[in-house]
Amino acid sequence: MDWILLLEWAIKSLVLIFTLLIGFGYLTYYERRFLARLQSRLGPNRAGPFGLMQWMADAVKLIFKEELTPKSAYKLVFFLAPVVTMVPSIVIAGVIPWGPPVTLFGREINQYIADVNVGVIYLMSIASIAVYGIVLAGWSSNNKYAMMGGLRSTAQMISYELTLGLAMIVAILLGNSMSLVDIVEAQRNGWFFLVQPVGAAIFWVATIAEVNRHPFDMPEAEQEIVAGYHTEYSGMKFALFFMAEYQKMIVVSAILATLFFGGYLGPGVDQFPWLGPIYMFAKLVVLLGIMIWVRASWPRIRYDRLMAFGWKVLLPLALAVVFITAAGILMAQDVNPWLMWLTPILSLVAGWIAVLTVNRAIRRKSYA
Repeated sequence: MDWILLLEWAIKSLVLIFTLLIGFGYLTYYERRFLARLQSRLGPNRAGPFGLMQWMADAVKLIFKEELTPKSAYKLVFFLAPVVTMVPSIVIAGVIPWGPPVTLFGREINQYIADVNVGVIYLMSIASIAVYGIVLAGWSSNNKYAMMGGLRSTAQMISYELTLGLAMIVAILLGNSMSLVDIVEAQRNGWFFLVQPVGAAIFWVATIAEVNRHPFDMPEAEQEIVAGYHTEYSGMKFALFFMAEYQKMIVVSAILATLFFGGYLGPGVDQFPWLGPIYMFAKLVVLLGIMIWVRASWPRIRYDRLMAFGWKVLLPLALAVVFITAAGILMAQDVNPWLMWLTPILSLVAGWIAVLTVNRAIRRKSYA
């Protein structure tokens, strides 16, 4: 039976890897078409029907594009940095539950690779590794613009990782577990987003900063540092950075859906387990669409304001939300279950205070 279990793990791992790789390609298509729609353009529409083969054409172009390595670069590190960035974006998805158990060939098969009892800590630890690839890419290029991008990414990761961890603690408190499967199952009576909408919003903002997406794309700001950490990269090495960014978008959206939006849960999922991945896919499409919409709508903020926003606004707000959530759970258990609904009200008040603080700082043109 051991070899059957190993074969099951191998098949599920390959399915997950190829799904993410193909998902990356169609996410680039989705982004380009959605951005075009928002900006009254057409977007890619030549390669294949409706432009669906455009990402394949781009992949072929990058495969055959000449790769250049600067003479003064630290070549081994320069070569390994894209790999160090790429691998965590796939490995981190191993603990995400994509659906309830299904029965195939007389065996019950779980729609996840591993149910780790400290799955949230696993997510945090793997997510922190990806920044090493960016820092090493900037340092090994021996280029001042690339080095500046790597340093920016480090500072940004430290600033928003704390907020991200606190937002995860909110889901842990509400689900009473660190297992992602248990957290999803705890949302059968209602999404955690309904109980703690501010916690979900904090997590979403922090993940955008973690994956260096607009308006937090300071490590590769073209107007300031050319292209940041990947200035010297071309060909498939650049493609690996590109793939890692979009795969991280998919994974962090899946984590957000799992922690706050019920994951694979939905109507009829118990009777038809294959509906689980479909519900998960629908939630990913919506969350990724919002992330793309933000890119099309908001300008890149100044770097000092980005750091101040993380330390002076999001971090105190996340601490307040964790305290409010813990207090709401204790009051619901010891006094009256209806008091739990004070949690979203008090959290929204705290969030409104944070918004007023930001608006006041913007009027003064400083976060100091």
